[in-house]
Amino acid sequence: MMDEMGNVDSAIKASQKTVVSREKGIGEEAERPSGPVGLDIGTSHIVMAQNTGKNIHTVKQLNAFFTIPYAKFTKKILVKNEVTFFEKNGMFYILGYSAEHFANMFNTNTRRTMEKGLLSSREDEGITVLQAIINTLINKPQKQGEAICFSVPGQPLDSPNSVIYHESIIKMFLASLGFRPISINEGLATVMSELAEDNFTGIGISMGGGMCNVCLSYLSVPVITYSIQKGGDYIDQMVGSSVGEPATKIKTIKEGSLRLNRGPKNRTEAALHIYYDDLLNSLLHSLQDVLHSSEKIPKIAKPIPIALAGGTVLPGGFREHFEKALGNVNLPIEISEVRIAEDPLNTTAKGAMVMALSEEV
Repeated sequence: MMDEMGNVDSAIKASQKTVVSREKGIGEEAERPSGPVGLDIGTSHIVMAQNTGKNIHTVKQLNAFFTIPYAKFTKKILVKNEVTFFEKNGMFYILGYSAEHFANMFNTNTRRTMEKGLLSSREDEGITVLQAIINTLINKPQKQGEAICFSVPGQPLDSPNSVIYHESIIKMFLASLGFRPISINEGLATVMSELAEDNFTGIGISMGGGMCNVCLSYLSVPVITYSIQKGGDYIDQMVGSSVGEPATKIKTIKEGSLRLNRGPKNRTEAALHIYYDDLLNSLLHSLQDVLHSSEKIPKIAKPIPIALAGGTVLPGGFREHFEKALGNVNLPIEISEVRIAEDPLNTTAKGAMVMALSEEV
């Protein structure tokens, strides 16, 4: 019992640590973890988190690939430039940030192993590529059976797709590396990362590339979890179709210069404002409907916070935009405040690592 309490205390302290993050370096070797690991397996990025004393260190890799035909000369050039790739069926599969660089050069889009938060059924090699991308971040652990907690989405409201297959494939792969895999709902991971001072009570919303994941948590117990299959990719694709640009280019603009707290300067920014409003309308009306139809909502004595994370929350003014949209719905729970996570891109990985630490045997 004392060991379990110690694990919980360690996890709470870890949730209050600063995240030191970086992108995967070109040619950099994969980590060989010593200690519990958090893994955010998102549609856009895969992020690995480790507790390393004073801080939590995260490394992220783009969850994308790009294929080019095999040629001996091309292979020499790729190796010389330390591009991450593998060969299969007469093609080079270029992985991660290297894939985005190639896509931008050819003015086209990268391909994804996942679509709307789940393994893509349209990519025959999607599982193989996903495993290869994970292998750029982590190697076999130093100790067999090390805990690794990985994120999984909530069951989508607007789709019959099941999370079970997606979760099982990832769990089997991580177990084959020598880890003891544990899954965590992505919305709950936001709660575990951001709401320690609120006794892990509140609503965590992770707004990623493929979907938005929602979790109502009471004292760390996930009371309600679900997802909608709309996220940053939806915005990129719809804006791209509206203005005649590749979604990859729209994503770069969205994550670089977009400010929702000022008027749009051009057609692209106007379209981004429109589809951000559309996404928030869908998300908050789904929250209203789910909470009103649920019989599981606990009687909470005081208002609770909403914590927001994920790459979709990055534009300036997003919190104010969210609060304005929140005023248009009627929730059966009083909200105390809306918070943006301290490090939105790494929140899920941090929360997963906190859970892995609490589960350590």
